[in-house]
Amino acid sequence: MKKLFIFAISILMLTGCKKNDISTVIKKFSDDVTSSNSYLINGSMAIITDEEEFNYTFSAKYLANDYYKVILNNENNNHEQIILKNNDGVYVITPAINKSFKFQSSWPDNSSQSYLLRSLLKDINNDNNAKLEKSKDGYVITTIVNYPNNSELSHQKLYFDKSINLKKVIVYGKDNNEKIITKFSKIDLKASSDKDEFKIDEYIKNSDDVENKNCEKENCDKEASSILDDIIYPLYLPSNTYLTSSEKISSGSNRVILTFSGDKQFTIIEEALSIPNEFEINPVYGDPVFLNDAIGVMGDGSIKWNRGNISYYIAGNNLSNEEIVTIATSMNHAMSVLGSK
Repeated sequence: MKKLFIFAISILMLTGCKKNDISTVIKKFSDDVTSSNSYLINGSMAIITDEEEFNYTFSAKYLANDYYKVILNNENNNHEQIILKNNDGVYVITPAINKSFKFQSSWPDNSSQSYLLRSLLKDINNDNNAKLEKSKDGYVITTIVNYPNNSELSHQKLYFDKSINLKKVIVYGKDNNEKIITKFSKIDLKASSDKDEFKIDEYIKNSDDVENKNCEKENCDKEASSILDDIIYPLYLPSNTYLTSSEKISSGSNRVILTFSGDKQFTIIEEALSIPNEFEINPVYGDPVFLNDAIGVMGDGSIKWNRGNISYYIAGNNLSNEEIVTIATSMNHAMSVLGSK
């Protein structure tokens, strides 16, 4: 009888531990994140599509009162972009072309961000059915995700070691295949930082360092591409939608306008970029969005982004934002089609 009583108590203790596991792990993670007034994260991120994999290294810095600086380097093409948020707004900076988009946005709170701690904590807190599993290395928490422009992404797993330090996040699609893999090489929750690190001035001052090989006059622009030789066509089109015209315009700037008609009408504009001597800030309306190999700006019924020496713009009145993103991402791995259609 005594042995049976001890066995019953042991079972209750084990059951109690299991019930408390998720609250203990979440509380530790929550306390770490919310008590940090400034943090620095280094890591890598892989975005996996049916066609290929896009690999980034990143550095993310946070300062209390909603200051963010995320530096992303695309290892596939060595293309660097920066998302900067301060009291003035949100910037998507492309240093190689000496330009930045600027807009007002609730980013990063308006969608899941697998590389930002507060975003991950928000996902956990928003999921009443978050699940905890024990692994041989520590703990795994599974939550739903919120990606407004990609309904294919359904849930994520956060991997912690036995000391409840975050090590990895994997975002899955509805098919349960891995779509985004974020690995953390460093999380410093006590990193020193100040507001000056989140000013756009840092990039404006550095604009004098832009090399100007093709410019002989003092205040002229360097042409990044003198001729727009290639046209990039989307590999994805909505049903009953087709290309009706392809027009090249070469007066003043090299530009191609592609017009699509049918059930979903939209326009694509591709334009050769010039790199200015002075840093350019272009005010736009929208939110940052990942397009596999670049960060674009998603507006209402439109999207724009820069890749290489080309700027891209897509607009359509009867397309959803998700359809526009799908068209844009299909162009990021499309083949260049030479010619004058």
